[in-house]
Amino acid sequence: MKKVLIMLITTFMLAVPLRGLADMAEGDMIVTLGENLTTEQKNKLLSEMGAPEDVQIVPVSNQEEHQYLGKYVAKSLIGTKAISSSAITMAPKGSGITVKTKNINWVTDEMYVNALITAGVKDADIYITAPIAVSGTAALTGIIKAYEISADKTIPEEVKQAANQEMVETAKLGDSIGDKNAAALIAKVKEEIAKKKPKNDEELRKIIDQAAKDLNVKLSDKEMQRLLDFFNKLKDLNIDWKQVSDQLNKAKDRISKFLQSEEGQGFFEKIKQFFIWLIDAIKSLFS
Repeated sequence: MKKVLIMLITTFMLAVPLRGLADMAEGDMIVTLGENLTTEQKNKLLSEMGAPEDVQIVPVSNQEEHQYLGKYVAKSLIGTKAISSSAITMAPKGSGITVKTKNINWVTDEMYVNALITAGVKDADIYITAPIAVSGTAALTGIIKAYEISADKTIPEEVKQAANQEMVETAKLGDSIGDKNAAALIAKVKEEIAKKKPKNDEELRKIIDQAAKDLNVKLSDKEMQRLLDFFNKLKDLNIDWKQVSDQLNKAKDRISKFLQSEEGQGFFEKIKQFFIWLIDAIKSLFS
C-alpha cells in the first residue's frame, strides 16, 4: 500500500509540474511578500498590485535580506522585519525592464533597473512597494529570488551579491551627486565595460572619468576608489555583458518612447500647467 501511494504521488508530481517562467506567458505575474507582513497588509498589497487570486507568492525573510545586504549597509537600515514586496509581470520578449515604486525613499527606480540587469533579469515589469516608507534595499532580494524560482534558473551567488552591492553603492553615490546622476553614471560605465572590456585599472578609470565628465559631476578620490573596486569585481564575474548592454539599451528605449507617447506628453503638459498656475498664483500675491 505504501509503495502504491508513493507511486501515485510521484506520477502526480510528474504529470503536474510546478509552474515556471518557461510556462508563464506575457502578462503573467509572480509576487514576493515580506514574511513579517500582517494578513491585512498582505491583502492590501496584493490588491494594490492588481494580483490575480491564483498568483504565485514567494515569501521573503529578514534573514535572507541580511544575507545579501549585511556586507554593504548597516543592520539598522535593513531592519528586523521583512515587509518590502514586489510584483513581477512578464513583459514581451525583447522589451527590457521597467520598475515602478511606492513607499520607497532611498533606492530609485533606475537603481533597481541597473542592479536587476546585472543579476541577469530581463523583460519584466516590476512593481515594488511596502505598507510604510522604507529604504527599499531589501526588495531586490525578493525580486531575484522570485525570478530564480519562476525561471527555474540559478543566478550565481556572487552575481546576486554584486547586484545588491551595486544597488547600495549607487544609492550611496546618489547622496553625493544626486540619484539620477548616480544611476546614469553606473549604467554608462557598465555599457562602456561591455563595449571596451577594460584590461586594467587605468582603462577602467578612464571609463569612469569620462562618464563623470559626460554627466558634469565630480567624484571624490574615495568615491572613485569605491567605483574602481566595485567594477573590477563586476567585470571578473561570469556576467553576460552582451545581455547587460542589450537590456540597458532597451531600458533607455522604453523611457524615450514614453516621453514621445501621448501619455508621456500629457504627463509633462500637466507639470507645465502646474508651474504656470504656480507662477500666476505668486504674481497675484504681489498685485
